[in-house]
Amino acid sequence: HDALVKSGRPIVFSICEWGSNKPWLWAADSGGNLWRTTGDIQDRLGGREKWSDGSCCSNGMIDIVDQQVGLQSYAGPGHWNDPDMLEVGNGGMTNTEYRSHFSLWAMLAAPLMAGNDLQKMTPEIKEILTNKEVIAIDQDALGQEGTRVAKSGDLEVWSRPVHDGSRAVVLFNRGSAESPITVTWEELHYPAHFSAAVRDLWQHKDLGQFTGKFTAPVPSHGVVMITVKP
Repeated sequence: HDALVKSGRPIVFSICEWGSNKPWLWAADSGGNLWRTTGDIQDRLGGREKWSDGSCCSNGMIDIVDQQVGLQSYAGPGHWNDPDMLEVGNGGMTNTEYRSHFSLWAMLAAPLMAGNDLQKMTPEIKEILTNKEVIAIDQDALGQEGTRVAKSGDLEVWSRPVHDGSRAVVLFNRGSAESPITVTWEELHYPAHFSAAVRDLWQHKDLGQFTGKFTAPVPSHGVVMITVKP
């Protein structure tokens, strides 16, 4: 860090020791701008697997997400938890799963580093990686990492405060079948009587005004990502 400062140029300092020594506790004080929180990601939905040399472990996307729970207080402007690069477009997951991957990384205020071959993207993958509304949540000026605010079996709700007082919300279905997921205003730290405008960030569509809660059907391994603005 001292050497980078002496260079006289602005340089992002990324610390990677795979989360082995809890870098979220010390990396910011050491000048780190971001630090890896886990072992390496691999292009699959879930499952931790040992590497060919027997060392542990590569992580599926869901396993990376689970390891972020509880780390949100250590991230903020200029110093970020890094759950590893994006696997969007590498072929190991479905497009539905890639939308979940991209949405959850945005909720985590994660560095969005494309890990695919940009010369060979399908239109569907390009659409995921260039969704300006989702990227805006990741890059929100408040810089507050999202948290999992509700979980019932395979059904989860993630929430992240946005600088204008609204909330970004991801309804995430880990299960094998489509299922409705509900977010209540209390889970977002809003009074239940508030009326709020809901916008779907993947459909790019305003869904109307809702009071107290919002429910949507969520596909298997998929997400519904919305903003909730009182």
